[in-house]
Amino acid sequence: MSTDDADPAGSGSDSEDTTEHRNAGQDVIAVDADDTSEGLINRLDAHTGDGIRHRAFTVLVFDGEGNILLAQRAPNKRLWDTHWDGTVASHPVEGQTQLEATRERLEEELGVTPGQYDDLRVTDKFEYKRYYLNDGLEWEVCSVLQCTLDDRTLDPDEREVAGVMWVPYERLYEHPRWYRQLRLCPWFEIAMRRDFADD
Repeated sequence: MSTDDADPAGSGSDSEDTTEHRNAGQDVIAVDADDTSEGLINRLDAHTGDGIRHRAFTVLVFDGEGNILLAQRAPNKRLWDTHWDGTVASHPVEGQTQLEATRERLEEELGVTPGQYDDLRVTDKFEYKRYYLNDGLEWEVCSVLQCTLDDRTLDPDEREVAGVMWVPYERLYEHPRWYRQLRLCPWFEIAMRRDFADD
């Protein structure tokens, strides 16, 4: 497992919304560097100040032609609002596996049901820490999951997803300058870099 660290930078934003306030009351799972649970912590506490390392996941969804589905985070999100993610990122709850959490979030955020894929699997895990302006940070042990859609039908929830886009995965990796206007989420950039490094 590798650790990628960054220092805080930029200026603050006052963006808040009812969804984020509701989420702030939820718990996430604190973990050590080996992803061993250290108990539940408040979600807002985990993402403010110096942060608390916690368990997370990101899922990379593909079609059968080498394209990855990018989803733009809704503008009401407190961290990395309007940035492009690949494809969904979240936190499992206590007692929930990464596969269970991923299936749930794919359906909730994008309307993608388990019947549209049959190859969901964990492909990687890494620790990273990144700050977002002065609004907070992510300090996560992040599992990466991948799946391929047999049916590309989507029904995005606009409270979570501002837009979707299918992009050639290899071209995105090899020509980042062509896509820099998309402002990619840091955890996705790390997952993509590690994915190609393993090839």
